[in-house]
Amino acid sequence: MAEEIINRVANSKLKTFDLEEIYPEGKRVLFDIKDWLFQEIILKETDFRTSVKNHNWSQYKNSFVAVTCSVDAIIPSWAFMLIASELTPYVKKVVIGDLETLETVIYQELISFLDFKDFANLPVIIKGCADKAIPNSAYAFLIEKLQPIVKSIMFGEACSTVPLYKSKK
Repeated sequence: MAEEIINRVANSKLKTFDLEEIYPEGKRVLFDIKDWLFQEIILKETDFRTSVKNHNWSQYKNSFVAVTCSVDAIIPSWAFMLIASELTPYVKKVVIGDLETLETVIYQELISFLDFKDFANLPVIIKGCADKAIPNSAYAFLIEKLQPIVKSIMFGEACSTVPLYKSKK
């Protein structure tokens, strides 16, 4: 007679945290101001302000936007701030930087507002495989929140994890 197969993972107190599950939907946009610079190198305030005034900002509605300048030019802080002030009424989030910076800020905010009480004193696996672009810094933010309250932290999948932390309690 065959023995009944027991799923020990399903029966354990092991909790899995998947950063992909909290990934907010919405278009990601890299807004490059280089085209608004004179010869892609000099910011002329009058021309720049005209470009800002005439731009259709509503096209970014409900998007996540990273504002950058991809050319080696000296851009005053007020220029980035001006663009951010135009985007703010329409977007879910605006940052100054690249798309990785944008994702980092998004995850930092999301993780800071999560309640981790259901993970207290339990072994936790942080899921490793994801289809979404999850910045490495998001994993560090998660470790920072989980480590003080959990029994252990592993990374990967239940069938093959890498141990990262074990409580000394």
